Amino acid sequence: MENNGSVLRNPEAELASRITIKGILSLLMQSVDEKDGKRVISLGIGDPSAHSCFKTTHVAEDAVSDSLHSQKFNGYAPTVGILQARRAIAEYLSRDLPYKLSPDDIFITSGCTQAIDVSLAMLARPGANILLPRPGFPIYELCATFRNLEIRHFDLLPEKGWEVDLDAIEALADQNTVAIVIINPGNPCGNVYSYQHLKKIAETASKLETLVIADEVYGHLAFGRNPFVPMGVFGSVVPVLTLGSLSKRWIVPGWRLGWFVTSDPGGMFRKPKTVERIKKYFDILGGPATFIQAAVPRIIEQTNEGFFKKTIDLLKQTSDMCCEMIKEIHCITCPHKPEGSMAFMVKLNISLLEDISSDIDFCFKLAKEESIIILPGTAVGLENWLRITFAVDPSSLEEALKRVNFFCQRHIKQKPALTIKSSKVTTTK
Repeated sequence: MENNGSVLRNPEAELASRITIKGILSLLMQSVDEKDGKRVISLGIGDPSAHSCFKTTHVAEDAVSDSLHSQKFNGYAPTVGILQARRAIAEYLSRDLPYKLSPDDIFITSGCTQAIDVSLAMLARPGANILLPRPGFPIYELCATFRNLEIRHFDLLPEKGWEVDLDAIEALADQNTVAIVIINPGNPCGNVYSYQHLKKIAETASKLETLVIADEVYGHLAFGRNPFVPMGVFGSVVPVLTLGSLSKRWIVPGWRLGWFVTSDPGGMFRKPKTVERIKKYFDILGGPATFIQAAVPRIIEQTNEGFFKKTIDLLKQTSDMCCEMIKEIHCITCPHKPEGSMAFMVKLNISLLEDISSDIDFCFKLAKEESIIILPGTAVGLENWLRITFAVDPSSLEEALKRVNFFCQRHIKQKPALTIKSSKVTTTK
């Protein structure tokens, strides 16, 4: 892995060769041998709602139901989002900041994916480039390519808990760099950045005179040594665009309720022309359903801490299980134990396996032979790594990792057998 980053010079060619995570997972599902009768278990997509042990709170369900049945929210919403929802999100995010956000800083989006597209659309201009983490979330690359933004990758360092290679950022950035993307808690790495490291990132971005896009869709899903610290804490050091959603913390990814937030006490984003440009862009977008937006204040205000703690405890349990069981799989190693989010990266040693040529080959053969779906690291920017999702019920996770172990044992390279001839030790293959 190069520590000095890289530049993608031909975005059109890159787009032609890329496929989304969902696209790869769909192809992997098609590879499953349905005749073997094994239950398909997916450790590939971060949708905890697919498992009965991960459920949203009754408060959220009741709030949406009551909002719908009130018949008050069947019409169009303001394009930037319903005021009461924006106010509730501003108050929710302000709890962890040294300043107060206002509803005018909040724009409601259709999930965090739309917030990503909005942020890149707002920054795109001829000749501009954006700095993306490797490994990272590939939607950024797709959106950047469609917006004709040049992509420059900086590495995350597994030996340092997937910290950002700040030297690489300084080497890659120039006067045309419009933003640095930081995903915390980390997807796909399962890391949670310390206050000190986030401060260094903010100071580096300020020095380079660029802003930070803070992807915090997994905000507060932290269970390791570092508590979750929002990048907006450093909004007075560098302007921050904060992206997030209800999806992960409330376990409702299908509700598509996200936000795009100008975390900027200095007011760079509050300039009339900037605000007007953002609002005009939202005029062409379709946000989440109006009745879901209307339920947001009650969802945020009435969800108790016990619900969040239960989710965190379960994620810690399943992540610990992953790490312990991976120790028994001879060709897979975990360089950094997950401390947050719902997935992490593990290293695949291809040299120990027969008839496996790459992480992609590994995942397709695993799907066919064991009906286990794992995302190849190539999909998130690292060849011969794997991304494993641990937001899975413990019994299914245990069965899945046992099958992965069986698969690896079946494909292990056999050592040459020893034979003795004429007092000399030789080997036979």
